[in-house]
Amino acid sequence: MAAAPVPRPAHAAPVPEADLAHHGSATLTGDRVDVRLVPVNHGPSAVPDATVRLRWSVPLAVRQELPDGCARAEERVVLCRTGALAVDGVGERITLRVLLAGAPPEVVLDLDTVWSGGAVDRHRENDRQRVLVLATGDPYAF
Repeated sequence: MAAAPVPRPAHAAPVPEADLAHHGSATLTGDRVDVRLVPVNHGPSAVPDATVRLRWSVPLAVRQELPDGCARAEERVVLCRTGALAVDGVGERITLRVLLAGAPPEVVLDLDTVWSGGAVDRHRENDRQRVLVLATGDPYAF
């Protein structure tokens, strides 16, 4: 027997929607990766804050000096706050340097939004990036 649907209160506020994206570059030199990224909100709702996850294909060095708003979450993961994002707004640039546990010839960086301040993002494909960064000292754009 199917369960009866749960009635939704008539006064329930609609869930805000936002379309977040991240654009920037990453550069690998020796054991150091420099990342610059800018969060963007294509709307239709503003976002009070969001969190972007940066996941590396190789372990990070134990000691890291991360900027305010960024924290290490796992052996290969750093989380960074974006701050408030207005509708059709560009957020503050996030600039960080991470040290790797070694000096690999390449690293894969996966970026994605893990929290969007309560807004639903129905277009997740543009806030998920995978970047192959070669140890050339050149910036690789995403």
